[in-house]
Amino acid sequence: MHTYHHRSPAYSAAGTGCAGLLAGIRRKAPASGNPAVLAATLIAAALVAAPTLGAEADANDWPGFRGADGSGIARSGPGPAADLTLERNLLWKAKIEGRGHSSPVITDGRIFLTTAIVGEPIPGAEPPEHTFGGQPFRHPQATDGNRHHTMNVIALDADQGDLLWTHTAYAGRVYDDRHSESSYASPTPVTDGERVYAYFGSEGVYAYTMEGEPVWERDIGDIKTVGLGVGTSPVLSDGLLIILADEDSGDDSFIVALDAATGEEVWKRKRPVQASWATPIVVEHDGQKQLLTTGYEYVIAYDPTDGSELWRAKGLENNAIHTPMTVGDLAVFTSGYPGKVVFAIPLDSRGDLTGDDPRVWTYRKGTGYVPSNLLYDGLLYLTNDGGVITCLDARTGEVVYEGGRLPIRGRYSASMVGGGGRILMVNTDGDAAIIRAGREHEVLGSFSLGESVWATPAIVGDRLYVRGREHLFALGPAGSKADSTGGDAP
Repeated sequence: MHTYHHRSPAYSAAGTGCAGLLAGIRRKAPASGNPAVLAATLIAAALVAAPTLGAEADANDWPGFRGADGSGIARSGPGPAADLTLERNLLWKAKIEGRGHSSPVITDGRIFLTTAIVGEPIPGAEPPEHTFGGQPFRHPQATDGNRHHTMNVIALDADQGDLLWTHTAYAGRVYDDRHSESSYASPTPVTDGERVYAYFGSEGVYAYTMEGEPVWERDIGDIKTVGLGVGTSPVLSDGLLIILADEDSGDDSFIVALDAATGEEVWKRKRPVQASWATPIVVEHDGQKQLLTTGYEYVIAYDPTDGSELWRAKGLENNAIHTPMTVGDLAVFTSGYPGKVVFAIPLDSRGDLTGDDPRVWTYRKGTGYVPSNLLYDGLLYLTNDGGVITCLDARTGEVVYEGGRLPIRGRYSASMVGGGGRILMVNTDGDAAIIRAGREHEVLGSFSLGESVWATPAIVGDRLYVRGREHLFALGPAGSKADSTGGDAP
């Protein structure tokens, strides 16, 4: 299915590479100096990071990254308890073979995941050439572009954790490298309750029925990812599967909509935006749906039905990793590296606003590199890389509190999620904390999963599903433990 065009092999160039701030690679180097140093903390997977607002599934389900509306908030059900512990609340855990930073998605009692298994080196296989300042380079943490990879889509029973089915979507060589801390299964799948859709970047898009029957597959083309891997997740809107494919310098970046039933291309638009790992969201304002996308050069709102531009404004001028958010009639965009920026733009904007300043408010502290932030009941919760919380009034940008600390320290990749008036954060060591949503910082509890966590958790009712480095964990009310400990999933 996939044909990789011959290109000059990539090779290392001292002092080059930027794991996300691609302006430093393709436009001009950031003032802070060596882009290889700037890159050191990117984990492209977190980008896993990305929401699926517009997913067409039951409100009680979690059908895509950050839930049914891409917000990270479980809109129904009590949410996870404040006093969760692994010893008391573990319902089951299932071993997952391979590596994946994609989040679990849940619908109709089924959980869907993707995973990637690294194989042996392929003689002669090389990733594409990337450039920095007009010179070839290879990112110092780029790896595995010369190996055989197997990419699987997995379904498990949400109650017991048993393996229902698994399909190998793709097996063979890959087009580009990945970040050494990332995975070739970083984009989160999405489901509309009839089919589940998995996206593996240059290695294709795949659709399956709920029972695991293949429906269609499509190659949307080779996507350069600066040797760091894709992180954008697909979103659903009115029968369209929409995929953002920003690459390297932006010369070949695009956004495409496929017919969710057939995989046929419905529309495709070029984007003047360099590589990003943020997932767009779909919102409706004054009867008009808007597909909100973020980027270094521009933030752009499209009409998801045909891909036409509704408005564009000056971009983040930072790595585009975090998912956009909305409150009332405002779209909120954030970034945390190399600078920190948060700003709001009216959703009723129209046309090219790059010569104007449509921002209602701007804030320049509090954000982290990888984790997306959370907007809950009008309050915007920002987290830095160490898990320190800042809370803003999302409508005005005014500070509600700063310096909200957790009882656990560590590095954060997974994005915050919330439900039942509580917010959950999990660090890369697998240590989790639950805080109260509100105008005062209050830690309610903490627990540990005992293994590394990079993927954003999912919440359905009173259950919490967390993907660790080796297992998928299901936690819920004590006393509701399933008999099964889950089946191994390839």
